Parts: sequence; C-alpha cells; structure tokens
Amino acid sequence: MAGGGGGGGETTSTDITLEYTPTWIVAAVCSVIVIISLIFERLLHRAGKVLKKKNQKPLFDALQKIKEELMLLGFISLLLTVFQSTITKICVKESIMHHWLPCNRDTLASSTKHLAADFFTGVFGGSRRLLAGGGGGSDHCAKKGKVPLLSVEAVHQLHIFIFALAVTHVLLSAITAVLGLTQINNWRPWEQKIQEEIATANGDADAPQMFKQVEQFRFIQERFKGFGRGGGLYGWVHSFFKQFYASLTVEDYSTMRLGFINKHCPTNPKFNFYKYMMRALEADFKKVVGISWYLWAFVMLFLLLNVNGWHVYFWISWLPLVVLLVVGAKLEHIIVELAHEVAEKHNAVEGDLLVTPSDDLFWFHRPKIVLVLIHFILFQNAFEIAYFFWILSTYGFNSCIMGQKQFLIPRLVISVMTQLLCSYSTLPLYAIVSHMGNSFKRAIFDEHVQAGLVGWAQNAKRNKGKGAKAGETTSTGNGGGIQMRSVHREAAAERGTASLISQASPSPPQ
Repeated sequence: MAGGGGGGGETTSTDITLEYTPTWIVAAVCSVIVIISLIFERLLHRAGKVLKKKNQKPLFDALQKIKEELMLLGFISLLLTVFQSTITKICVKESIMHHWLPCNRDTLASSTKHLAADFFTGVFGGSRRLLAGGGGGSDHCAKKGKVPLLSVEAVHQLHIFIFALAVTHVLLSAITAVLGLTQINNWRPWEQKIQEEIATANGDADAPQMFKQVEQFRFIQERFKGFGRGGGLYGWVHSFFKQFYASLTVEDYSTMRLGFINKHCPTNPKFNFYKYMMRALEADFKKVVGISWYLWAFVMLFLLLNVNGWHVYFWISWLPLVVLLVVGAKLEHIIVELAHEVAEKHNAVEGDLLVTPSDDLFWFHRPKIVLVLIHFILFQNAFEIAYFFWILSTYGFNSCIMGQKQFLIPRLVISVMTQLLCSYSTLPLYAIVSHMGNSFKRAIFDEHVQAGLVGWAQNAKRNKGKGAKAGETTSTGNGGGIQMRSVHREAAAERGTASLISQASPSPPQ
C-alpha cells in the first residue's frame, strides 16, 4: 500500500482503489459503520426486552417482523453489490434506451445542470460513488458499440430507493399504529362504565327486563335511516360522510360489544371487550408492518409505467386516498346494516339491543380483506412519500421525474390527509368492526391459555398418529377394543378443550 503516485498524475481521487487508500482511513470508516450498526442492533434488542417484560407479545412479534424486513433489505443490498459488475456489463443497443423513459432525453443536459446546483444533491450527492467501481461496464459496452443495460449510477440510485421505501413504510406504519391506538384509548372509559353497570345490575338480578321500542335506542336513532334505505344510495352516502365526524359513538361501541359477547361468549357478560380488541389490533399490526410480495409487485408495476408524459406519479397519488375512503365508508356501512337488521325485524326489544355479527356484512364474506386493503393503503402512502423525498435528495427539486410543480403541493397534502384519516378514523373503525364476523380471533384467550390450546392440539395430533399405528398392528380380531380406545381419546380431548376454554371464560382477557 505504500507505493504509488508516480503515474504522471493521471489517477484522480475518485479512481483510487482500496490498494492505495491509507489504512487508517479504511479502519476509521469501517469502525464508524460497525459502531452505528451495533448501536442500532442493541436498540432493537433493548426494545424487544422491554416489550417482553411488559408482556406485549403482539408488538414483540411486530418488532421481529421489522427485523425480518431489515434482513431482506440487507440481502437486496448484498445482491446489488455483488452483481453490480455483472449488471453493468450487460450491453444492449442504444436504440433500446430511447423508449419508455421517465424523462425526455432532451432535458438530460439541463437536468444535469440543476442536479449539480441543487442543495439536496450537495448534501447527499457525495454518497453516489458508494457502489461505483469505475466505468468498466461503460467501457466494456463502448468497445462493442453498445451501452450498458443499467449504469453503476442507476444501480446505486435504485438501491437507495428500495431502502428508503422499506424504511419509510415501517416508520409510517408505526406512526399510524401509535396515533390509532391513542384514538382508541378514548374508548377505555366506555368499557369501564359498562363494567360498572354490569356489576350494579348483578346486584339486582331479579329485576324484570323492560320492553323498549326499537326507535328509542340511541344506536337505532343514529344509524337507522328508514326501511329499505340501509343498503341503498342514501345509506352509502351517509356512511361516506360519517367517517369524517364522530365515526364511532359510545352507543355504537356498547351495542357492537354486546353483539360480540352474545355470539361468542354469552356465559361471560363481564368479558373485557376493550382489552381483547386492543390485543387483536396489536396482532394485526405485525401483518401491516411487513411488505408482502404483492406490494413489491406493485412497486415493480409503477417503475414500469412511470413513463414520461403518462403522469403516473400524479394519478397514483390519489389511489391510497380513494381506497381509504371506500374502506372507511364500508366499515361505517356495516354498522348501518347492523342497525337496519334489528330495526326492520323487531318493533320492541326486551332488555338491551342485540345485533347479530355475520361474515355476510363484509366483502366476499371475508373480514380479512379489510386488513389487506389497509395494508395496501399504508404501503402506497409510504411509497408516495418515500418516492418524493428520494427524487428530491437524488435528482433535485427541478428534476423532470418530480413532475409538474403545480402538482407537488396537492400530492403532499393528499399523503398527509391519508395518513391522518387512516390513523384517527379508519384504523379505529377497523379495530371494532372487524369483530362483527362469524368468528373470533385467538386474542380472545390469555397468553397461557393460547399456549395450552396449541400444546394440547399438538399432543392430540401425536396421540392420534400413535393410535393409528397401534390400530394397524391390532386390526385383526380386536376391532372393538380399538374403537373403544378411540372413543375414550375423543372424550378426553373434549374434556381438555372444555377445561381450557373454561379457564378463559370466567375472567376477561388481560
């Protein structure tokens, strides 16, 4: 490493390889990178220990999901680094590079001037040579009269974009969850008040139940819009605007809570629906924070269609807001349908008003579709924000990829509106309305009961396999005994299930 500078001054600072770089610089740079990585890893480890200590298993699982996404990003980074030379040495005809361009080739020179003068480029531009290994790919293709399929600079910019997208998605998902949970926390006093009323009512259990006209219930007054009007245009329009103000009231909460308990745990009227709902939402957050294959496919589709003159960047900015408004209207409309089902079938009700949860209220009878759409909304909104700041930092404000300047502010406003509406309205609505289906989520059980059920199921499966093998060996002349043992095993299994469920039913989930 000591040799080298007598080449007539032809070698520039950007062409110096690791062989001719001072060892103290190499050691210092590597030390900084390693220290930053270790600090970040320990922070994640510490956060995991805190969540475990506070018994926040769903959030701990979400943290593990974030680690998986970071590992995937690291693998993508490794692939781009390892195959950079191979990619840049793939040569194609120059005419191929004149089609499906994000920017008009006539603006290439002017955008280069803007790029050099832009402030953000001055801040971030120094990192552009991070992956650069010289112009070997360009020289290799030039000798053949062709051009590289993807330049070193383009590979590095693509690398930065993928990283920015994933990090932005994780951060915005976390912000949405925190804001949504803060909004849902306002429902805690409602649950406490209901629990106090139940305790008071138990002291006067012999009191007769009073009949009450359906129209006298506040829930019906707010949600029932007349016979035959719930599923019509009027019901949908009302649901659409309802998501912007008082999207959920205490009457909505208490009515849907009672409907859930009456369907799934009628023997436990003290069931703490609020805690169950919060645990279920934390479990769903684990799914939302990840990036599924179909979301990556959407990114690839956008990169394909982001052609100069098509204005895909502008039109796609409306997509998350439109889908969000449709989802919010659907969740509100489910509450309207619950009210109409009761009001159109009954004139008077004895005691409390009961609604009937059903999968028929959801799209394609599948409540999980709503979570998939919310996942897509959050990812698409993160994509919009990440793409904007990536262009700003990489190409500058005046880049042609940025689009027409008069559309910049509307796009940012749309992104902020989507984030706030999803946090304060749609996510809280999903937290409660998603339980108005035929089934309940595993969060209904305590952690130890969940572990007991899983362990019992595994033991039952193993015992069934052993019993089948034993049956094969004694199948000749002893069929009655085998059938009797099978009956005993089934009875024991039923007793085990009943025992575990009885452990969960008397006390509300914690």
